[in-house]
Amino acid sequence: MPENVTVPALIAFGDSILDQGNNNYFPTFIRANFPPYGMNFLGARATGRFTNAKTPTDLIAEKIKVKEYVSAYLNPFIQDQDMITGVSFASGATGLDPLTSRINSAIPMMDQLQMFSNYIRKLHVLLGKVETGNILNNSLFLVATGSDDFVDNYFTYPIRKVQYDIPSYCNYLISKASTFVKELHKLGARRVVVFSLPAIGCMPTSRTLSGGKYRSCASIYNKAAKFFNKKLSSELYSLRFRNPPVKVVFADIYTPMLDIIKNPQSYGFEIVDRGCCGTGEVEFSPHRKSIQDHC
Repeated sequence: MPENVTVPALIAFGDSILDQGNNNYFPTFIRANFPPYGMNFLGARATGRFTNAKTPTDLIAEKIKVKEYVSAYLNPFIQDQDMITGVSFASGATGLDPLTSRINSAIPMMDQLQMFSNYIRKLHVLLGKVETGNILNNSLFLVATGSDDFVDNYFTYPIRKVQYDIPSYCNYLISKASTFVKELHKLGARRVVVFSLPAIGCMPTSRTLSGGKYRSCASIYNKAAKFFNKKLSSELYSLRFRNPPVKVVFADIYTPMLDIIKNPQSYGFEIVDRGCCGTGEVEFSPHRKSIQDHC
């Protein structure tokens, strides 16, 4: 792989979209260290990535020629070179709302920032402060979170619904997202990409629990995601003109996901309303290991 001198490292924060296996080393029941996760990965190993193979973290790091695989920060076997070229602090099932991480026993977003502070200190030891500063200035930072705030929190438990309607809850989450990005900037991040929410109403669990008899996409979930995304895009844009300005980009993943769902064959898919294993409707826990042959 050609050496990349423009982007020296890729660093990720958020939930299962970018989790490289941190939950393996954290006391939580939300894990992906069992089959069929990893079935198409190196040696068909379940590494804690919430996918059959590479995560978006890996794919983006490979695309920008940083490296092929990004390590989880909490991996006790991480090598110095992997540390230098970037890690993921993401934790599956976390959210912007601190209540979400408590419900799911995931690593809160602000704790991920603290882990990042510790990471910076480790880079100081390995490289010195000047080179660490150069890496932070030129690295790509990814942030993806918020889905679980709605799916596992707002639409599942009554606490937040009593306190907020959907627009006001979105505003609450946007304030958390804005604070996170500003704190990340204070710590040295200069190239930040924040992902939108996907079409959360079309996820298999959302279809099963809230999609009615025919398991349609849950419209109220998607409406919440669209409202959140519009607010998030506006807030991130405004951060560019604050003092100090924050160089941050909003990445829309809602629209392409919905297009895949509506036009699956155009993208090489056959089934878009079920997960790949078991019944494809709800399963995600290790209790479903026994039906991996159905995948």
